[in-house]
Amino acid sequence: MYSKWQLAGKYVNYYFSSSNGKGHGTHSPFIFHFISQVLNDRQFYPEYVTVETLRNKLLKDKAELTINDFGAGSTYSKINKRTVSAITKSSAKPKKFGQLLFRIVKQYQPKTILELGTSLGITTTYLSLANPGSTLITMEGSPAVAQKASQNFNELGLDNISIEQGNFDDTLQGVIQGLSSVNFAFIDGNHRQEPTERYFRELLSKTTNESILVFDDIHWSGEMEKAWETIKSHPSVRCSVDLFFIGIVFFRQEFLEKQHFRIRF
Repeated sequence: MYSKWQLAGKYVNYYFSSSNGKGHGTHSPFIFHFISQVLNDRQFYPEYVTVETLRNKLLKDKAELTINDFGAGSTYSKINKRTVSAITKSSAKPKKFGQLLFRIVKQYQPKTILELGTSLGITTTYLSLANPGSTLITMEGSPAVAQKASQNFNELGLDNISIEQGNFDDTLQGVIQGLSSVNFAFIDGNHRQEPTERYFRELLSKTTNESILVFDDIHWSGEMEKAWETIKSHPSVRCSVDLFFIGIVFFRQEFLEKQHFRIRF
C-alpha cells in the first residue's frame, strides 16, 4: 500500500495528465455518451437520499462486530472487533463514487450484477436501487458483516440481492459458474495483484459485449497498478477508463482499436 504522500503525488500526476472530463475531442460516440450522460450527470435521484440516510445511520452505530479480514496484506483471516461506525468510515465508498456506480447501472441496466466486497452494503444498495429488476449477487468474507448488511437490505425492502458469504478464493468460481453471464461487476475485495488478476480471468468466462467491470483502488499500491495494467492490456478489453480511484473496462467490439482514457472526475 502506498503512503498517503505517495498516493497524493500519484494523484497530482493523474490530475495533470488526465482529460478534463467534458468529452471534448473524444472520437468515440460511446465514450462521449458515457462522459456526458453518466460521468457528468448532475441530476438529483431520490435513491441517493435512501442510501445516504443508511450511511448516516451506520456512522452513528457503535455496535461491535467480529471481523474476519481476508484482504490485502494477510494470507489468512485476521480476526478483530470493530464498530459499525468505524467499518463504515473506512470501508464504504464515498457517495461520489457510489452515485457514479448507481448512474452506470441505471444507464445500462445490466441484468446480472456481481459485487466482490459487500461490507455493510452501502454500495450494494446503490446498485440494487439503480436496477431493481436485476439479479444482484454480493460477496462478503466476514460472517458478522454479511449479517449486518443483510439486515440493512431487509429493512430497506431490497429483494433483488443475495449474499454469498465466504472467502472469494473459495466461493467466486462457484458463483460465476452458476451464472449465464455477468453484465456488471464491481471488484472491491482483496487488493493484491494475483487475486485481482485471477478474479478478472474468472469473470472473463461470463462477460459479453455489453459487460462492464469496475475495479476499485487501482492506484492503491504498486501491486494494484500492475494488476490494472494487466487487465486493461488483455485482448478482450477494448476500452478502459481510469478515474484514479476506480478503473472501468468495456468489451464492446465497436472499439476497433483499443482505447484507454484517463478522465478527471
